[in-house]
Amino acid sequence: MLATLVLAAADADPMKPQLGLALTALVVFGIAFGALAFFVWPKITKGLDDRNEKILGEIKAAEDARAQAKQALAEYEQSLAEAREQANRTIAEARAEAQRVGDELKAANERELAERMARAKADIEAAKKAAVADIHANATELASAIAGRILQREINAADQARLVEESIRELESAGA
Repeated sequence: MLATLVLAAADADPMKPQLGLALTALVVFGIAFGALAFFVWPKITKGLDDRNEKILGEIKAAEDARAQAKQALAEYEQSLAEAREQANRTIAEARAEAQRVGDELKAANERELAERMARAKADIEAAKKAAVADIHANATELASAIAGRILQREINAADQARLVEESIRELESAGA
């Protein structure tokens, strides 16, 4: 039958409508449309709906992930700010402690220096008193010795000058 239609179509005028051919085309189109509408379109629409749901799910998951990332970033920034604040407090405490220790060391050094100076002054004063006492003792001995010599003999003016000079030399040699 198809061969007959093809031969008939070859002899016919292309501008003249052929009812049999048109009717056959309509029936084939209707069957094809019905088969497509019944079997193919539901699968295509189901696939498109599934794809749409998947895309919407991915979009929602991305928005959720973005919200979580934003929240995590805010928490990180807050913890970073707290860490900086804690570090600043720790640094301030360390500086205050260092200042306090420095002040204590300075005060201790000043006290120790004052004590050493007081001991040194006391030692100097004691040494001075001992030296003066020694000089007085030597002077007393010399005076006694001179007086003893004077009493042992009668002296004239020349002897007296000589005795004074000897006494001065003895005092100088005892002081050195």
